[in-house]
Amino acid sequence: MTSEQVEANPIVDVGPVAHGGHCVARLDGQVVFVRHALPGERVEIRITERTKRFLRADAVRIIEPSPERVEPPCEFAGRCGGCDFQHVSAAGQPELLTSVVREQLARLAKIDWTGSVESVGGLTGWRTRLVWSVAPNGLAGLRRHRSHEVLPIDNCVIAHPGLPRVQQQVWDTDRVEAIVSSTNQRLLVTDGTVEDELESTVDGVVATDRTVRAGSAVLTEQVLGRDFAVSGSGFWQVHPKAAKTLVSAVLEAAQVEAGDRVLDLYAGAGLFSAFLAEACAPGELLSVEGNRTASADAKKNLANNANAVTIHAPVERALNRGLLGDSADIVVLDPPRAGAKQAVSAIAALAPRKIVYVACDPAALARDIASFAELGYSLESLRAFALFPMTHHVECVALLVRAGSELR
Repeated sequence: MTSEQVEANPIVDVGPVAHGGHCVARLDGQVVFVRHALPGERVEIRITERTKRFLRADAVRIIEPSPERVEPPCEFAGRCGGCDFQHVSAAGQPELLTSVVREQLARLAKIDWTGSVESVGGLTGWRTRLVWSVAPNGLAGLRRHRSHEVLPIDNCVIAHPGLPRVQQQVWDTDRVEAIVSSTNQRLLVTDGTVEDELESTVDGVVATDRTVRAGSAVLTEQVLGRDFAVSGSGFWQVHPKAAKTLVSAVLEAAQVEAGDRVLDLYAGAGLFSAFLAEACAPGELLSVEGNRTASADAKKNLANNANAVTIHAPVERALNRGLLGDSADIVVLDPPRAGAKQAVSAIAALAPRKIVYVACDPAALARDIASFAELGYSLESLRAFALFPMTHHVECVALLVRAGSELR
């Protein structure tokens, strides 16, 4: 990388994309993480943060643009911290995500992944759950990048058009969550005052402590012909096509057989559990979730599956205390962004023939794949999906198999 110093801001040649929504450049030998740039570009940057190990910067002038650069569709691009890739073409975004997944797997798991991130739907109007912050003037908005400052926003281009219009009133609270379900139910989660005009457009208002303030606190989500009850702001995928996409990928990877004993770990409201229970019947399905509300939702959603058992406990505790038995045929896990960590060894100790790992962070996934490799499990396949367009987030479904196992 070369750099040229100008009077106000330096000019750098931009290198590869990195995990986190920025690209890597070098300035006088020091690493610079540059936002709003693309690999191969020459840009003028403004330094926004200095540390002993690296710099952070924004690209403020594009001198030599990438062919994948486009005009951002959002007027708040570059100021709002919600999106990373507004300036990247529809074809270029999954390519960047592919580079990130490949780099993380190569660096942390020593795996040469030759697949590509798959696009799912369009770039805008997809986010069905959105937490708004409130500015000091009472207007709803989103935080600036790496800042507590709230930028009032009257129109978010990635927001689903069916979301409640929280921007239409002045708020007396600091946080409002807006939700629209796949069945077009609309919900607000807030402790603030909801004006009559806005309240008339939603099906329910819920406080952050889950107290029902108006209407209903439960949403119905539909996936592959099945209904799921989800309470308040309980976890659910935010892209309209995410649930169907991930269920299909998990079932394809797991290849569950009748009579299998299956564990669904970090099961949430039971999305995967419901379909896994159908596939393994009359075998047992254990749906394990640490969040009390989500576990209660899962119990309701699995009520018609006689072979399904819901367990409310942190996954690590359930594994370490032997609550899940001493063996399993299939283990599916969808851990939080930090990954499975200490649960890896306990999962491997169950000696499942297949482990299906759903991950929202490729770095945590790659680290855990390396840990599973030390315990006799290798990566058989991996699919990745661009379920968060305009952002650096990517969802992966990895299949791990035990060395020497006879796959059926």
